[in-house]
Amino acid sequence: MMRETMIDPFGRHITYLRVSVTDRCDFRCIYCMSEAMTFLPRQDLLSLEELDRLASAFIAKGVRKLRLTGGEPLVRRNILWLLKSLSRHLGQGLDELTLTTNGSQLARYAEALADCGIARINVSLDTLDADKFRAITRRGDLGEVMGGIEAAHRAGLKIKINTVALRDLNEDEIEDLIGWSHGNGFDLTLIETMPMGEVGADRTEQYVPLSLVRARLEQRFTLDDVPYRSGGPARYVQVRETGGRLGFITPMTHNFCEACNRVRVTCTGTLYMCLGQEDAADLRAPLRASKDNALLHAAIDDAIARKPKGHDFVIDRQHRTPTVARFMSVTGG
Repeated sequence: MMRETMIDPFGRHITYLRVSVTDRCDFRCIYCMSEAMTFLPRQDLLSLEELDRLASAFIAKGVRKLRLTGGEPLVRRNILWLLKSLSRHLGQGLDELTLTTNGSQLARYAEALADCGIARINVSLDTLDADKFRAITRRGDLGEVMGGIEAAHRAGLKIKINTVALRDLNEDEIEDLIGWSHGNGFDLTLIETMPMGEVGADRTEQYVPLSLVRARLEQRFTLDDVPYRSGGPARYVQVRETGGRLGFITPMTHNFCEACNRVRVTCTGTLYMCLGQEDAADLRAPLRASKDNALLHAAIDDAIARKPKGHDFVIDRQHRTPTVARFMSVTGG
């Protein structure tokens, strides 16, 4: 049977879905959320069964890669049920089921994730310094996260480390993070901080362009551009001295919109066609209106037809306010 395809107004095939299963997180990273966060009432969240049905509808419409995000997805109660259920699509239209995590729960869940058919995960890690880690996350334990990463490695999961480059905080650690990641066989991706949500800090003080970071790295390393793609927006180089891959995600200095194949669904069933735009579509109403997916499919089609050409991220140095009011944890990483 021929699968449906989703093609936006600019001819881009939408094959990658990121689903936030919760806005809650056990960290309060300074670039992601405020310290005194107010999370959504639990009754506002889609049930796990509804998330399964929603993701399955997208797979039927051509999604080949599905990533679960948060918040922190592993704090969602009974998350393994959802992962096991979604794994039925692997090899049946879905090429990859994966997730992004802060690593705090990995020691507990690593083997179970592998058993669910997850082969690869992204772990957010911005420093190798315990005190600095506590300062960035406002509450995290670096040893706990490192133990989780080790457990995931033992379970056979392929690991990519995601690091947000933060001015005057971890700029001086990038070389060490490359050495540690590549020394353990992990890819590393650097990310520019994005102006999303009021986090109680000045993002103009946090922001460092990755063009500058790359120029600094090239004083020590030989960086060879490679065509490798993981399905997301990162552009990769091979670090000749370490033999490992290094990715750059640059929403601010060089947007990656021309080849965007992604959409995001929140834990309340809101579809965002672009991370950096406020236009959205409510999928919860058509999802609940009928057990027949016709209304849901129609709502998805209507939304994809409105997917914009690119995002509107800017660093507002005059007003020092975020471009997008919602938090990253609401949309999903």
